[in-house]
Amino acid sequence: TMPTQRASTTKRPRRTAERILDAALELFNRFGEPGVSTSAIAHELGISPGNLYYHYPAKEQLVTQLFERFDAELEPLLKAADGVGHVEDAWLFFHLLFERIWAYRFLYRDLNHLLSNNRKLESHFKFVLQRKEAAVRTVLASLRGSDESRRPPAVASGHDVDDSPLATAMVVVLTWWLSFEYVRDPRHALE
Repeated sequence: TMPTQRASTTKRPRRTAERILDAALELFNRFGEPGVSTSAIAHELGISPGNLYYHYPAKEQLVTQLFERFDAELEPLLKAADGVGHVEDAWLFFHLLFERIWAYRFLYRDLNHLLSNNRKLESHFKFVLQRKEAAVRTVLASLRGSDESRRPPAVASGHDVDDSPLATAMVVVLTWWLSFEYVRDPRHALE
């Protein structure tokens, strides 16, 4: 008789390309993208530089893949802005948004450098900012409408309130808070 195959309870090993991305993200977050070479990433993984180059022939491709991963993780979160109805929901929304940014902090820490060296980021990061601003406007409008007693007088009297300036200011904070923290304490800000 043939031996029965036992159901596999162990996780499938991660593909090398995924492991490379994870290691690159960790190193970029810790040391900044400009300070990390592809050789350092290969060394961190214990693979040959040739193996890394097989999957990602240029560091720019690593950055692009990490940006695409970040964007894919950010999208459902930004869409969840429609479900914010109360202050507690808004707190959770912004907490999760800051967590996502923190998980890919090298994108924000090195933003000017990355935009000047990566055509994909140069052309697509502005869409991330636009989607963030739209989500923030949605949250602000929802909060303003969730409690009639807390509405500003202009809204209570039927006048529209333009949330754009506040939403823009909030996106500026979401985008540059890591740079601000880094300037305040370069040695410890991103630990």
